[in-house]
Amino acid sequence: MDNERITSANISPGELRQETNLRPQRLEDYIGQHSAKDNLKVFIEAAKLRGEPLDHVLFYGPPGLGKTTMAGIIANELGVDIKITSGPAIDRAGDLAAILTNLNENDVLFIDEIHRLNRSVEEVLYSAMEDFALDIIIGKGPSARSIRLDLSKFTLIGATTRAGSLSAPLRDRFGVLSKFELYTDEELAEIIRRSAKILGIDADDESILEMAKRSRGTPRVANRILKRIRDFSQVKGNGTIDKAVTIEGLDALGIDCMGLERLDREILLAIIQRFNGGPVGIDTIAASIGEERVTIEEAYEPYLLQIGFLSRTPKGRTVTNLAYKHLGITPPEEE
Repeated sequence: MDNERITSANISPGELRQETNLRPQRLEDYIGQHSAKDNLKVFIEAAKLRGEPLDHVLFYGPPGLGKTTMAGIIANELGVDIKITSGPAIDRAGDLAAILTNLNENDVLFIDEIHRLNRSVEEVLYSAMEDFALDIIIGKGPSARSIRLDLSKFTLIGATTRAGSLSAPLRDRFGVLSKFELYTDEELAEIIRRSAKILGIDADDESILEMAKRSRGTPRVANRILKRIRDFSQVKGNGTIDKAVTIEGLDALGIDCMGLERLDREILLAIIQRFNGGPVGIDTIAASIGEERVTIEEAYEPYLLQIGFLSRTPKGRTVTNLAYKHLGITPPEEE
């Protein structure tokens, strides 16, 4: 269900190929994340000067902010190959061993959702990251023996949306840690402008900024909105994206000026109208709007917390004055 939402930061399989065409290939083309980008530029240049692999890198932050894109850029800048996989895809230690033994010198291994690695797989990864070796046990019982396989030196890049879920031993083995932040409206406008050029879409600056403001600070959402507004401009306009068709399209999609969708507003209104603004438990909210708890917690609540419309207290969730004003409702203390 989450992938069907226009403002979902997660990527659906059908979008993957299209999005790949929009991803920058070099650091100089990468927009935003200035702190992470500037530091990586130094680390990459130093590794190239020494002829060594880059230290292992951990990217953490909300989905859709460009962590996978940055991993590809690092491999391009180093002039090496990249192998891409994800934590849930590596079921057994043997799967990881097969991947690691096929890496060439200084190659990059990118593991998305690294916090979801199986514990037995994670333990095999420790020696691979630290000593570039694999300790494998052959046989069972008294006849079992351990052999060590040497690996080519490589760089592991891990990406996670939940840095707190990573075990301390794994987190400590990364030499470079970079947090990815939400993008500003200006950065998103620049990304939309670049994507429009690649896709051959004609859009004016006013429309681009309007789309950027409603993209939840996330490039993936911005690119998705651009494609949908292109559809509206071709069917209901003359093929050129202007302010009028942009507003019409965004309103039809149910995305308001803060990037909130229908269910975002339903959550806030339910707390305000049925529970006097809170505090109220997440299970009660889920039951009142007929939605699953996990969907609210993972798909909707993070953004409402980030923009200050919702707050968590020991007693439950409460709606802030900012949300009241956005919805056109007078906060209780101002009545």
